[in-house]
Amino acid sequence: MALFRIDRQSSLPAGEAWRRLTAWERHADVVPLTRVTVRTPPPSGEGTVFVARTGLGPAGFDDVMEVVTWRPAAEGGGLCRLEKRGSFVTGWAEIEVSSRAGAGSTVAWREDLRVRWLPRVFDGMLVAAARWMFGRAVDGLLSSPPPRPFP
Repeated sequence: MALFRIDRQSSLPAGEAWRRLTAWERHADVVPLTRVTVRTPPPSGEGTVFVARTGLGPAGFDDVMEVVTWRPAAEGGGLCRLEKRGSFVTGWAEIEVSSRAGAGSTVAWREDLRVRWLPRVFDGMLVAAARWMFGRAVDGLLSSPPPRPFP
């Protein structure tokens, strides 16, 4: 079990930070060698399923995720919980966005990441690598141009 947490402060309002972090396809823009496909029709909510395919050509793996909790950020904040349903990567992730006193927002990304066939002795290295990779992803999503609104 590789349990980790990433915390970020953003100048974005909570609703905008939420929108950027939960635009699933955009995660491929900030995670190397990854393509994201949403399997359910928009808009996102409980029951949304998407797949992050990481790798080169046929050498790779699918990280299948389902949204099981969806409380969108309005003025005060929001929470999304994802269950990882893949055969290689399992666990869960939570994205929580809240308004910060004065202006901006706070983001907490919590994740319990498990990789099948990886011995527990490697959990520390997995946590370090995941914290770095997902930290870069959060930073990239918050700083990149906003996604287009769904019609």
